[in-house]
Amino acid sequence: MRLLHVRATDESVVGELDFAPSKIVAIGQNYRLHVQEMGKGIPTEPLLFFKPPSALVGDGGLIERPAGYARVDHEAELGVVIGTRARRVVREDALAHVLGYTCVNDVTVRELQARDGQWARAKGFDTFCPVGPRVVSGLDPSDLAIRTRVNGQLRQDARTSDLIFDVPTLIAFVSAHMTLEPGDLLSTGTPAGVGNLAVGDEVEIEIEGIGVLRNRVVARA
Repeated sequence: MRLLHVRATDESVVGELDFAPSKIVAIGQNYRLHVQEMGKGIPTEPLLFFKPPSALVGDGGLIERPAGYARVDHEAELGVVIGTRARRVVREDALAHVLGYTCVNDVTVRELQARDGQWARAKGFDTFCPVGPRVVSGLDPSDLAIRTRVNGQLRQDARTSDLIFDVPTLIAFVSAHMTLEPGDLLSTGTPAGVGNLAVGDEVEIEIEGIGVLRNRVVARA
Protein backbone atom coordinates (compact mmCIF):
# COMPACT_ATOMS: atom_id res chain seq x y z
CA MET A 1 0.00 0.00 0.00
CA ARG A 2 1.36 3.43 -0.92
CA LEU A 3 0.81 6.59 1.11
CA LEU A 4 1.95 10.13 0.38
CA HIS A 5 4.32 11.52 3.03
CA VAL A 6 4.08 15.29 3.60
CA ARG A 7 5.32 17.87 6.08
CA ALA A 8 2.72 19.65 8.20
CA THR A 9 4.55 22.98 8.27
CA ASP A 10 4.35 23.85 4.57
CA GLU A 11 2.46 20.93 2.99
CA SER A 12 5.59 20.01 1.03
CA VAL A 13 5.77 16.46 -0.28
CA VAL A 14 8.57 14.31 1.12
CA GLY A 15 7.73 11.32 -1.06
CA GLU A 16 5.62 8.19 -1.32
CA LEU A 17 5.79 5.49 1.34
CA ASP A 18 5.56 1.80 0.62
CA PHE A 19 3.44 1.30 3.72
CA ALA A 20 3.81 -2.29 4.92
CA PRO A 21 4.01 -2.39 8.74
CA SER A 22 5.40 -5.52 10.37
CA LYS A 23 2.67 -5.08 12.98
CA ILE A 24 -0.31 -2.91 13.83
CA VAL A 25 -0.49 -2.29 17.57
CA ALA A 26 -3.81 -0.83 18.66
CA ILE A 27 -5.02 0.57 21.96
CA GLY A 28 -8.42 -0.14 23.48
CA GLN A 29 -10.49 2.04 25.81
CA ASN A 30 -8.31 5.14 25.60
CA TYR A 31 -10.90 7.98 25.60
CA ARG A 32 -12.87 8.60 28.79
CA LEU A 33 -16.28 9.04 27.15
CA HIS A 34 -15.79 5.93 25.02
CA VAL A 35 -14.96 3.92 28.14
CA GLN A 36 -18.24 5.12 29.62
CA GLU A 37 -20.31 4.26 26.53
CA MET A 38 -18.82 0.74 26.56
CA GLY A 39 -19.61 0.33 30.26
CA LYS A 40 -15.97 -0.11 31.26
CA GLY A 41 -13.81 1.34 34.02
CA ILE A 42 -10.91 3.73 33.38
CA PRO A 43 -7.84 1.55 32.65
CA THR A 44 -4.74 1.90 34.81
CA GLU A 45 -2.41 1.05 31.92
CA PRO A 46 -2.82 0.90 28.12
CA LEU A 47 -4.77 -2.07 26.76
CA LEU A 48 -2.94 -3.50 23.73
CA PHE A 49 -4.20 -5.66 20.89
CA PHE A 50 -3.10 -6.40 17.33
CA LYS A 51 -4.66 -6.02 13.93
CA PRO A 52 -3.05 -8.04 11.13
CA PRO A 53 -1.38 -6.23 8.23
CA SER A 54 -3.77 -8.15 5.95
CA ALA A 55 -6.57 -5.92 7.34
CA LEU A 56 -5.06 -2.82 5.71
CA VAL A 57 -6.92 -0.93 2.99
CA GLY A 58 -6.19 2.55 1.69
CA ASP A 59 -8.17 5.72 1.16
CA GLY A 60 -10.97 4.99 -1.30
CA GLY A 61 -10.75 1.25 -0.69
CA LEU A 62 -13.76 -0.88 0.18
CA ILE A 63 -14.68 -2.10 3.67
CA GLU A 64 -16.13 -5.60 3.29
CA ARG A 65 -18.92 -6.09 5.84
CA PRO A 66 -19.45 -9.72 6.87
CA ALA A 67 -23.08 -10.85 6.96
CA GLY A 68 -24.95 -12.03 10.04
CA TYR A 69 -23.80 -9.40 12.53
CA ALA A 70 -25.92 -6.57 13.94
CA ARG A 71 -22.97 -4.30 14.75
CA VAL A 72 -19.94 -3.73 12.55
CA ASP A 73 -18.71 -0.48 14.03
CA HIS A 74 -16.54 2.36 12.81
CA GLU A 75 -13.83 3.59 15.20
CA ALA A 76 -11.92 6.75 14.25
CA GLU A 77 -8.35 6.73 15.55
CA LEU A 78 -5.15 8.74 15.28
CA GLY A 79 -2.50 6.50 13.73
CA VAL A 80 1.19 6.90 14.55
CA VAL A 81 3.70 5.65 11.96
CA ILE A 82 7.06 4.72 13.49
CA GLY A 83 10.10 6.16 11.73
CA THR A 84 13.07 4.77 13.66
CA ARG A 85 13.45 1.60 15.73
CA ALA A 86 11.97 2.08 19.22
CA ARG A 87 13.03 -0.32 21.96
CA ARG A 88 12.55 0.59 25.62
CA VAL A 89 12.39 4.31 24.90
CA VAL A 90 11.57 6.80 27.61
CA ARG A 91 8.51 9.02 27.28
CA GLU A 92 10.61 12.17 26.81
CA ASP A 93 12.30 10.71 23.71
CA ALA A 94 9.29 8.92 22.28
CA LEU A 95 8.20 11.43 19.61
CA ALA A 96 11.68 11.38 18.08
CA HIS A 97 10.83 7.89 16.82
CA VAL A 98 7.71 9.04 14.92
CA LEU A 99 7.72 9.39 11.14
CA GLY A 100 4.26 10.93 11.04
CA TYR A 101 0.54 10.63 11.70
CA THR A 102 -2.42 9.31 9.73
CA CYS A 103 -6.12 8.47 10.04
CA VAL A 104 -7.18 4.95 11.01
CA ASN A 105 -10.60 3.28 11.08
CA ASP A 106 -10.49 0.37 13.54
CA VAL A 107 -13.50 -1.50 12.13
CA THR A 108 -14.92 -3.98 14.66
CA VAL A 109 -17.56 -6.72 14.77
CA ARG A 110 -18.99 -5.89 18.17
CA GLU A 111 -20.67 -9.27 18.80
CA LEU A 112 -17.40 -11.16 18.22
CA GLN A 113 -15.53 -8.79 20.49
CA ALA A 114 -17.94 -9.59 23.32
CA ARG A 115 -18.13 -13.31 22.52
CA ASP A 116 -14.43 -14.06 22.19
CA GLY A 117 -13.10 -12.06 25.12
CA GLN A 118 -10.03 -11.20 23.06
CA TRP A 119 -10.33 -9.09 19.96
CA ALA A 120 -8.29 -10.68 17.17
CA ARG A 121 -11.25 -12.07 15.22
CA ALA A 122 -13.54 -9.07 15.81
CA LYS A 123 -10.98 -6.60 14.49
CA GLY A 124 -8.92 -8.75 12.14
CA PHE A 125 -11.10 -9.26 9.06
CA ASP A 126 -9.59 -8.27 5.72
CA THR A 127 -10.28 -4.55 5.01
CA PHE A 128 -10.94 -3.82 8.73
CA CYS A 129 -8.04 -1.33 8.99
CA PRO A 130 -8.50 1.56 6.54
CA VAL A 131 -5.53 3.95 6.72
CA GLY A 132 -4.81 7.28 5.03
CA PRO A 133 -5.14 9.47 3.12
CA ARG A 134 -1.51 10.38 3.85
CA VAL A 135 1.18 10.44 6.54
CA VAL A 136 1.95 13.90 7.93
CA SER A 137 5.19 14.74 9.77
CA GLY A 138 5.62 17.56 12.23
CA LEU A 139 2.17 17.57 13.84
CA ASP A 140 1.67 18.01 17.56
CA PRO A 141 -0.51 14.98 18.44
CA SER A 142 -1.59 16.34 21.82
CA ASP A 143 -4.70 18.26 20.72
CA LEU A 144 -6.06 17.40 17.28
CA ALA A 145 -9.72 17.35 16.26
CA ILE A 146 -10.92 13.86 15.27
CA ARG A 147 -14.30 13.22 13.64
CA THR A 148 -16.32 10.51 11.92
CA ARG A 149 -19.10 11.09 9.41
CA VAL A 150 -21.28 8.36 7.92
CA ASN A 151 -23.16 9.43 4.79
CA GLY A 152 -22.39 13.01 5.81
CA GLN A 153 -23.83 12.65 9.32
CA LEU A 154 -21.49 13.42 12.22
CA ARG A 155 -21.01 10.39 14.46
CA GLN A 156 -17.80 11.05 16.42
CA ASP A 157 -16.42 14.46 17.41
CA ALA A 158 -13.57 14.74 19.90
CA ARG A 159 -10.00 15.92 20.42
CA THR A 160 -6.87 13.91 21.11
CA SER A 161 -6.40 15.95 24.28
CA ASP A 162 -9.07 13.62 25.73
CA LEU A 163 -6.83 10.56 25.39
CA ILE A 164 -6.30 8.77 28.69
CA PHE A 165 -2.77 7.78 27.61
CA ASP A 166 -1.17 10.25 25.17
CA VAL A 167 1.06 9.38 22.23
CA PRO A 168 4.46 9.63 24.01
CA THR A 169 3.14 7.50 26.89
CA LEU A 170 1.87 4.87 24.45
CA ILE A 171 5.14 4.65 22.52
CA ALA A 172 7.12 4.29 25.75
CA PHE A 173 4.70 1.66 27.09
CA VAL A 174 4.56 -0.43 23.93
CA SER A 175 8.32 -0.26 23.31
CA ALA A 176 8.94 -1.49 26.86
CA HIS A 177 7.24 -4.76 25.86
CA MET A 178 8.09 -5.13 22.16
CA THR A 179 10.35 -3.42 19.67
CA LEU A 180 8.60 -1.05 17.29
CA GLU A 181 10.19 -1.25 13.86
CA PRO A 182 10.24 1.48 11.18
CA GLY A 183 6.91 1.46 9.38
CA ASP A 184 4.96 -0.07 12.26
CA LEU A 185 1.57 1.46 12.98
CA LEU A 186 0.31 2.41 16.44
CA SER A 187 -3.44 3.13 16.54
CA THR A 188 -4.23 5.15 19.63
CA GLY A 189 -7.89 4.41 20.47
CA THR A 190 -11.28 5.80 19.53
CA PRO A 191 -13.50 8.45 21.13
CA ALA A 192 -17.19 8.10 21.99
CA GLY A 193 -19.81 7.79 19.27
CA VAL A 194 -18.91 4.46 17.66
CA GLY A 195 -21.73 3.01 15.59
CA ASN A 196 -22.82 0.49 13.02
CA LEU A 197 -21.89 0.56 9.35
CA ALA A 198 -24.36 -0.81 6.79
CA VAL A 199 -23.72 -1.98 3.27
CA GLY A 200 -23.75 1.08 1.00
CA ASP A 201 -22.55 3.52 3.67
CA GLU A 202 -19.67 5.90 3.07
CA VAL A 203 -17.59 6.51 6.17
CA GLU A 204 -15.20 9.45 6.57
CA ILE A 205 -12.53 9.73 9.26
CA GLU A 206 -11.14 13.26 9.51
CA ILE A 207 -8.23 14.37 11.68
CA GLU A 208 -7.06 17.94 11.91
CA GLY A 209 -3.89 18.54 9.91
CA ILE A 210 -4.06 15.16 8.16
CA GLY A 211 -7.16 15.12 5.99
CA VAL A 212 -10.10 12.82 5.33
CA LEU A 213 -10.00 9.03 4.98
CA ARG A 214 -12.99 7.88 2.89
CA ASN A 215 -14.20 4.31 2.43
CA ARG A 216 -17.40 2.72 1.19
CA VAL A 217 -18.96 -0.36 2.79
CA VAL A 218 -19.84 -3.35 0.63
CA ALA A 219 -21.10 -6.86 1.39
CA ARG A 220 -18.37 -9.42 2.01
CA ALA A 221 -18.50 -12.09 -0.67
